[in-house]
Amino acid sequence: MKTETKFNSLLDVVKRFPDEKSCREFLEQMRWDGKPVCPHCGCFEKFYRIQNGRLLKCADCRKPFSVKIGTIFEDSALPLQKWFFAFFMFSSHKKGVSSYQLAKDIEVTQKTAWHMLHRIRSAMGTNSFEKPLDGIVEADETYIGGKKHRGKRGRGSENKTPVFGIAQRKGRLISQPVKKVDGKTLKGIIRQNVSPDATLMTDEWTAYNNLSSEYKHEVINHGRKEYVRNGVHTNTIEGFWSLLKRGIIGIYHHVSPEHLHRYCDEFQYRYNTRQLTETDRFALTLAQCAGRLTYQDLISQK
Repeated sequence: MKTETKFNSLLDVVKRFPDEKSCREFLEQMRWDGKPVCPHCGCFEKFYRIQNGRLLKCADCRKPFSVKIGTIFEDSALPLQKWFFAFFMFSSHKKGVSSYQLAKDIEVTQKTAWHMLHRIRSAMGTNSFEKPLDGIVEADETYIGGKKHRGKRGRGSENKTPVFGIAQRKGRLISQPVKKVDGKTLKGIIRQNVSPDATLMTDEWTAYNNLSSEYKHEVINHGRKEYVRNGVHTNTIEGFWSLLKRGIIGIYHHVSPEHLHRYCDEFQYRYNTRQLTETDRFALTLAQCAGRLTYQDLISQK
């Protein structure tokens, strides 16, 4: 999703969106590309502007609607201008923005900022890819959670949530929390997201055993202090784990297992859009704003 507007800083965003009208027109362009669709009857032929252009009225079903209907903005009392500022700050900061910082920056409560950020993460999570990962693909798991006081580290550690990731070298990445890191779980995700023609690289974890019957499977043995062997390694996905963990530790400090999948979506989205400019990433995220995440739905997951 490209846009003619270029934002080099938050000041540029403020200048480009000085009022609600400018925000609404930009959102309509990003969402509808100049061709509104009635959310009530699906008509896209003729509309009337009412209430100074704030609402549209369908000429077919005669029902009014706005560009917010069916989006993460639908039931929000906040002006779009504050939402746009939040979108830009969140999408342009490499490690994200905490709800406390966002609350101060746009003058809302921390509770409101927390809900806003999760809505934006849900928009980031809607970015789907049809093509499976191909070429050289690395697979690995990591563990996210509180500080370890006793017991094991890594696999089998307590109070941590396992996260599985698959990364195509110089390409896209997929990450998601999992309940188990056994062969059935990990192989199922690999089969669903990795092309059979890909070259798969993993460590020696037993969950990856027998993948050589389905893929060209290369194994790097970390238990023997082996980390790179003739191009065989899992450094790409491990580099992403470093980004994810530094972001959680440095910005968010603590992430509950119930919401961890949204934080994975956030960092995965930044990684997969790393070659976009901050402006284009901002516009792309806005264009994916369809869908709702109410506060009750959010807290009910705790």
